[in-house]
Amino acid sequence: MPPSILWLCRDFRFRDNAALAAAAGAGPVLPVFLIDGALRAQGAASRWRLQRALLAFDAELRRRHGATVLVLEGEPWDILPALAARIGAGSLHMNDWPEPATIAAQQRLGRALAGTPVRLVLHPGHLLVHPRALRTGSGGAYRVFTPFARALRAIGPDRPGGEAASLSPLADPPRGLALDRLDLAPDLHRGRAVLERHALPAGEAAAQARLGDFLDRAAGYAAQRDRPDLQATSGLSEHLAMGEIGPRDLWAIASARAKADPAASPGIAAFLTELIWREFAWHLLIEFPRLARQPWRPEWADFPWRGDSAALTRWRRAETGIALVDAGLREMRVTGRMHNRVRMVAASWLTKHLLTDWRLGLAHFADSLTDWDPAANAMNWQWVAGCGPDAAPFFRIFNPERQAAQFDPQGRYRRRWLLGWQGAEGEEARAYFDSLPPGWDVPRTWQDRATPERLAQGRARALEAHAAFRRQAPVDDR
Repeated sequence: MPPSILWLCRDFRFRDNAALAAAAGAGPVLPVFLIDGALRAQGAASRWRLQRALLAFDAELRRRHGATVLVLEGEPWDILPALAARIGAGSLHMNDWPEPATIAAQQRLGRALAGTPVRLVLHPGHLLVHPRALRTGSGGAYRVFTPFARALRAIGPDRPGGEAASLSPLADPPRGLALDRLDLAPDLHRGRAVLERHALPAGEAAAQARLGDFLDRAAGYAAQRDRPDLQATSGLSEHLAMGEIGPRDLWAIASARAKADPAASPGIAAFLTELIWREFAWHLLIEFPRLARQPWRPEWADFPWRGDSAALTRWRRAETGIALVDAGLREMRVTGRMHNRVRMVAASWLTKHLLTDWRLGLAHFADSLTDWDPAANAMNWQWVAGCGPDAAPFFRIFNPERQAAQFDPQGRYRRRWLLGWQGAEGEEARAYFDSLPPGWDVPRTWQDRATPERLAQGRARALEAHAAFRRQAPVDDR
C-alpha cells in the first residue's frame, strides 16, 4: 500500500484521533508538522505551549511506534504536494481544526493536489458535532446559547473513536528540522523562563491524569468554579486547545463518571455546559470567520471605541490599580493562564470603564495565553463588550471590587499575584517582574487606585457613551 501523510495541527493525542487512525490503516505513515504563516501569526505564549505539545507527542510516538514527526517550514500548499510526490503518498490525512486560516490553507492545498493521485482527507475531531448537525428550524446557525445547548444535548455528541492499534512508520523518511533545537517562540525573551517554571505538564497522559483528578473533585465544581482562590476548575483548557484530549472523549468519560457517581453529577453537568459553550464559540466562528476582527452585530461597527492609549498600556502592564484586574493580568503573564471569572472582569474593565476597543484586549490575550483558543477568545471578548451573539447587555458592567469581595473573599488570589497587596511577598507575585520585557517600568509595589469615585465615574462614562451611540444608531441589546 502507498504511504500516507498525517498533517498534525492541533491534535497531539492517540485517543479519538480519526486522522491518525485512518492514516495508520492505509499503510506506512509519515507524520508532518508545518511551521507556516498561520502558526507564526499566533501569539508567543501559545506557540511556546504548542511546541511542548509537539515534543510530548513525538516522544510518545517514538515509544509506541518507533516513528517521529517530520518538522518542515513553509506553506502547506507548497510543501505537502511536493512531499507527497517525493515519498509516493496516496493520501494526506488531517483532523479538522476549523480556524479560518487553516480552512483557507486546506482549500488552497486541495487545489494544489487537484490532478495528482493524492487524496486530501479531512476527519472530524475538534468538535462535539459537525456544525451541519445543529441548525435552527430555518436552517441557519444558532445565535443564542440556550437553544444551541438544548439542541446539542438532544442529539448528543458524536462518539469518540478508538486508538490505532499499530502504526507503520515510513522506512526512510526525509530529514526535517531538529526537534531538540526547535524554537517556535523566540519572541518570548525573559517570559520563557517564567512560563517554564509555572507550566503544567504537557501531553496526552497529563491531560488524562488532569481529567481524572478533576472528576475526583467535581462535586464542588458548580458551587466553586467562579472562585479564583480555590482549585475548583478542571485545568483542561490548555489540553483542549492543543488537542491533547478531544472534546468527544472528554464528554464520554465525564458522562460515564456522572452516572457512576451521583454526588459528582451536578458538578459534571455544569462542566459539560462549559464544554458546550466552547462548542458554541467554534460553531459561531465557522459561521462568521471574521469574529475576531468585526462585531457580530453589524450595528456595533461604528461604536466609538478608544484605541491605543496610556490607559491601555497600564492595563496591558497590569498596573490599573484595580486589584482583581491586575492580579489576573499578572497571573496570565506568569503562567499563560487566567481564571475565567477574572478574565471577564479584566475584559469588562477595559471595554466598559476604559471604553477601549475589545479587539485590542483580544490581541493581548491572544499573545499571552497558553490556552489560546481563537473561537472562545473572540466570542468571549465580544460577549463582554456587548457586540457579540447572545452577548451580555452593555449596561452589565462588572464592579471589580464587588466581584473580588464575592469570589476572592479572603484575598488569597490577589495576595498571590500582587506584590505589596496587604503585604504580599510571594514567589509568584515576584515572578511577574522576572517576565517583563525591557522598557516596562512597572513599580514593584502594587498601588491601589480603586476609589469609589473612580469606579462610579467609569461606569457613568460607559453608560453615557452607550446612550449617545444608541441615539445615533439604535442597538439591539436583547
